[in-house]
Amino acid sequence: MTRTVVLMSVLMLIFVWIGNMLGGMEGMKMAFFAACGMNFFSYFFSDKLVLAHYKAKEVTAATEPQLYEIVARLAQKANLPMPKVYIIPESVPNAFATGRNPKHAAVAATQGLLQLLTPQEVEGVLAHEMSHVRHYDILIGSVAAVFAGAIAMLGNMARTVGAANDNRSQNRGNPLFTLIAVIVMPIAAGIIQMAISRTREYKADEGAARLTEHPEWLMSALFKLDNYAKNYPMRGANAQTAHMFIVNPFGNFRQTFSSLFATHPSTADRIAALQKMQISGR
Repeated sequence: MTRTVVLMSVLMLIFVWIGNMLGGMEGMKMAFFAACGMNFFSYFFSDKLVLAHYKAKEVTAATEPQLYEIVARLAQKANLPMPKVYIIPESVPNAFATGRNPKHAAVAATQGLLQLLTPQEVEGVLAHEMSHVRHYDILIGSVAAVFAGAIAMLGNMARTVGAANDNRSQNRGNPLFTLIAVIVMPIAAGIIQMAISRTREYKADEGAARLTEHPEWLMSALFKLDNYAKNYPMRGANAQTAHMFIVNPFGNFRQTFSSLFATHPSTADRIAALQKMQISGR
């Protein structure tokens, strides 16, 4: 919870700073109130926003018995409340977890993941996501996604205003707007990298291995997911939510841009870490 409060505070300060640069004192006040509203919205509704963006559909034990049973079993083993379960209508295999706490959590898997992986591999992936729920990674990931998108929007607005001023004045334009447009995206990337440490993926992998007692299930799943992602990016994926997925939804595509938001360690390193656990018998 402390990390989330710190993140929200830093994001608010950045919002106020950008508002001041764009509109002086009035801009700063507007940015402050906007940030307060976004903090409230992102805490209570960011998970719903992300799920809606990917057109995720909630399923039950009646509609998807195998998937639901796997999640229920993992929740019981992890001593966690049963999360809501969703399927994303997407052929590219991937998965993520979201929510503000374990009592209000959701786990989502794409249709492609269920088709590509064996039931044991699916369990390894979902155990990884349940570990994120257990470690309270889900709220900070959802909050970061909402604010990163908003900051990127401010950057686009600054770029548009700068271009409009340039056209009217027939000069080189206001360097202030150019500066904001240039630094906004790296700032958004830095926020996500600060909030979503790569170490959380290793911890979730380790948690999954302990939860299933079969590190090889997740190892095999990661290998398949990584190979698939190298050739097929997810439709509708954006850089603001890429950090939430078990593997980068962009694969080898958009590397120049998505590398700014690279919060995933390499799949090879993750598999190597799981192999060490398997060998040591931990």
